[in-house]
Amino acid sequence: MSERHDVLIVGGGLVGASLAIALDRLGRDVGLLEASPAGELPAVFDQRNLSFAAATINALTALGVMQKLTMAPGPIRRIHVSRAGDFGRVQLDAADYDRPWFGQVVVARDFGQALESRLQELSRLRRYRPMRFLGLGEVIDGYRQVRVADDSGERVLLARLVVGADGTSSGVRDALGIDVDRHDFQQTLFVARVRSQRAPDGTAWERFTDTGPTALLPRGDRHFGTVHGVARDQAEAVMALDDTAWLQRLQQAIGWRAGRLLDSGPRSAYPLIQVLARALVGERTVLLGNAAQTIHPLGAQGFNLGLRDALTLAELLEVEGDAGSDALLRSYVARREEDRRQTVAFSGGLARLTSNPAPLLRPLRSLGLVAAQRASVQSMLVGGAMGFRGDVPRLCRGEAA
Repeated sequence: MSERHDVLIVGGGLVGASLAIALDRLGRDVGLLEASPAGELPAVFDQRNLSFAAATINALTALGVMQKLTMAPGPIRRIHVSRAGDFGRVQLDAADYDRPWFGQVVVARDFGQALESRLQELSRLRRYRPMRFLGLGEVIDGYRQVRVADDSGERVLLARLVVGADGTSSGVRDALGIDVDRHDFQQTLFVARVRSQRAPDGTAWERFTDTGPTALLPRGDRHFGTVHGVARDQAEAVMALDDTAWLQRLQQAIGWRAGRLLDSGPRSAYPLIQVLARALVGERTVLLGNAAQTIHPLGAQGFNLGLRDALTLAELLEVEGDAGSDALLRSYVARREEDRRQTVAFSGGLARLTSNPAPLLRPLRSLGLVAAQRASVQSMLVGGAMGFRGDVPRLCRGEAA
């Protein structure tokens, strides 16, 4: 007989694992479908640096995850933004808003280990690993059929609600027949850990260029997490640089704001392609995180947005008896609309504007940087950057569930 769950989460990455932890608090019968075997973290938990907004930190602390980190996060107390060739800059200081920080920088691998430690404490969660998602079947007596496979062969699981948290190339989204809108920014983002002459002091430096952003993010281990955007046709050449040439390139892009860059860890490269699902739900099925929207990392809002997806769904499951009802799915779409629309527009629109080399845009961008120093504009930017946009889940606001 097929195993049955209130909720079956496909994907054990950042968003899927966080949702499983949130739902355990509600006493829901939850299954988690994971491609990685026990003892191995998913590939997404690499050496990338994740910038957690204040709302995200509130939620992950309430879920008991932040307490599991083995390395102290790096607080972002100040943000400095500028663009090569344009005048003006944006400077934000958390102290001006009576806050200790805007957010914190966490290494993805450390976060993955913290999530795994927390998942192991859940007594009700049923983990299927390693297991592959094959497709969706019919809805029978209020349960959606889910075809899966492991080393023992294929079988069918049943769930009131199937959650697709399986990333940009979502199999659940494909099984639903949901089309996507893609925009290739023709950029590749390089990520690495670097050490500088001056240790991080809580300032996040971001510099825009024609080929994308370069940023230094303050980590908790006295290093910076760096991201460096290059034109796609330059990516192979940049990956082939030795460490000395790589650091020289970074230094030229970011300037001397953090002093001389001394050494770098290994580089990873990620093509920047925005992928937006044209629908978020199907019959007894919902898409979250990168399966719903993979956005430009400018502003570091991708995981923060996905976590708000997950926590909004958890709130609705707290009060709705039938986990996959049409009413619940309609409510989910309505609650996520504003936050999703504004965040996608901000990250994608800013990426296009700041990387456009057209000479006529330079004075307009410069005026925008000057205008962004106004208190009213800064307050709007800060609220969005900290994750307080749209219908914010309770845990993100720091309220008890």
